Amino acid sequence: MEDEAFEGTLVLEKLAEIGKFEDFFDAVDSDDFAKAKALMKLAKVDSETISIVLMKMASPAGEDD
Repeated sequence: MEDEAFEGTLVLEKLAEIGKFEDFFDAVDSDDFAKAKALMKLAKVDSETISIVLMKMASPAGEDD
């Protein structure tokens, strides 16, 4: 998946389906990459999308490389 084609809403929908939406945002807010990755895996998000989400988490706020 190209970064330009990334659709974050699908990730959030999968997390909501398993009841982990809030836990994911807590992990993102605290820069807990391991927890965010584990939650996405639990929600059956594909590895390529997980990589993009983690890259976006690591980017400085407001910067969309």
